[in-house]
Amino acid sequence: MNGGDSGGGQIAGAAMDPPPLEWKFSQVFGERAAGEEVQEVDIISAIEFDKNGSHLATGDRGGRVVVFERTDTKDHATSRHPEFRYKTEFQSHEPEFDYLKSLEIEEKINKIRWCQSANSALFLLSSNDKTIKFWKVQEKKVKKITEMNVVDPSKSVENGSIASSSASSCPKPYLANGGYPDRSYNSSSNDFSFPSGGISLLHLPVVTNHECSLITRCRRVYAHAHDYHINSISNNSDGETFISADDLRINLWNLEISNQSFNIVDLKPQNMEDLTEVITSAEFHPKHCNMLAYSSSKGSVRLIDMRQSALCDNHAKLFEEPEAPGSRSFFTEIIASISDIKFAKDGRYILSRDYMTLKLWDINMDSGPVATFQVHENLRPKLCDLYASDSIFDKFECCLSGDGQRVATGSYSNLFRVFGCWPGSTEATILEASKNPMRRQVQTPSSSSRSLNTITRVRQGSESPGADSNGNSFDFTTKLLHLAWHPMENSIACAAANSLYMYYA
Repeated sequence: MNGGDSGGGQIAGAAMDPPPLEWKFSQVFGERAAGEEVQEVDIISAIEFDKNGSHLATGDRGGRVVVFERTDTKDHATSRHPEFRYKTEFQSHEPEFDYLKSLEIEEKINKIRWCQSANSALFLLSSNDKTIKFWKVQEKKVKKITEMNVVDPSKSVENGSIASSSASSCPKPYLANGGYPDRSYNSSSNDFSFPSGGISLLHLPVVTNHECSLITRCRRVYAHAHDYHINSISNNSDGETFISADDLRINLWNLEISNQSFNIVDLKPQNMEDLTEVITSAEFHPKHCNMLAYSSSKGSVRLIDMRQSALCDNHAKLFEEPEAPGSRSFFTEIIASISDIKFAKDGRYILSRDYMTLKLWDINMDSGPVATFQVHENLRPKLCDLYASDSIFDKFECCLSGDGQRVATGSYSNLFRVFGCWPGSTEATILEASKNPMRRQVQTPSSSSRSLNTITRVRQGSESPGADSNGNSFDFTTKLLHLAWHPMENSIACAAANSLYMYYA
């Protein structure tokens, strides 16, 4: 599958073609045993690295968020083998029922976004279909009492180890004003006396160590602002605001204010019969706090500038590819719908994923994408079957490498694909989310000991319909929808059902 450069523009300023990446298996969390049945609530539905890649969070259909922490340090970076460990997990959302609309609201996590950390505490946003929550994860040191020290009564008076708050063996009669009836007791130097045998029941706590405890707390809940299912949340570069998007509206929130939001995009027509497109994904520009982009079911990406007006229904730029003459069919609009968009780290490019392709757009050039990567072209003869099984409506995510040199997206049979996106690049890799990503290769005696870093090259037209590069039929029940690229290095995390697989190059 060859990424064709359909326009000018140097991607990521590459002066020369970098060598193809050699991908290796790194880690797996939640690996299934052979024949083990996957519980619906355990299927991963969201993945997100934080800004510097030191933490990774996943959300699942059961409403849980699991946080992983990077453990390998810069001192051991020579191996270039990133390692993460389980840090904590918490129940983010619970199933609800909207009695006014007789609607059941799933607990499934749709999106996770990391916020700026402060004082070693981690902050993140998580969303289901209707509600967004702001979470704080903080590590606190707790003093642990390992034993209670029992005082020896025979030595208590001699060594003076008893505190001066001990009472006298003879109870003293007190007056109402706190004085003593016998003035002989009222000596400034000897108000209290110890019993001759000491106190045998005095226990003193002994603290010998400190335990670290992770405390997770929901700081705010942003609710009752969306009539339709939330498909996107995105943090602003100002660190103070974020957006949430559903099918018809995009709302702007302040992180500190949970009881109000501002509607900045509204596609809802006066008559719903006039509705022609819906919002499918939205994301803030990584550097300009006044700019954001959103995609639609018509295959277009709109760039908007919040400085132009309070309601940003009029876009600043429109990115869409004109329909080829004579190519229209019943499935044209369905497969043109964009399921995900991502800005490149510098904000210059936008990556969009529709059912058949990945497209890379230069925000300074709206005449067409600078590169198009064929992902599912081999499935075109099977669109009728895919429509009948609803697979044609699957929403695959996409991601870019931190240096802007490569893009990645998922496919069926738990496969994911990585493409080089500099001009003239022919790098195209297919890997399977498993401990041995090359195991689907047709084994021959000479290739039986192949290492995990072998790259599969795929050329456009080399695949048979409904089959992968090895001629194996696609399994449409196993799909790799969610994946994320480490922001600092070539490392990818991807979800295959309830398993989280990680690879590095």
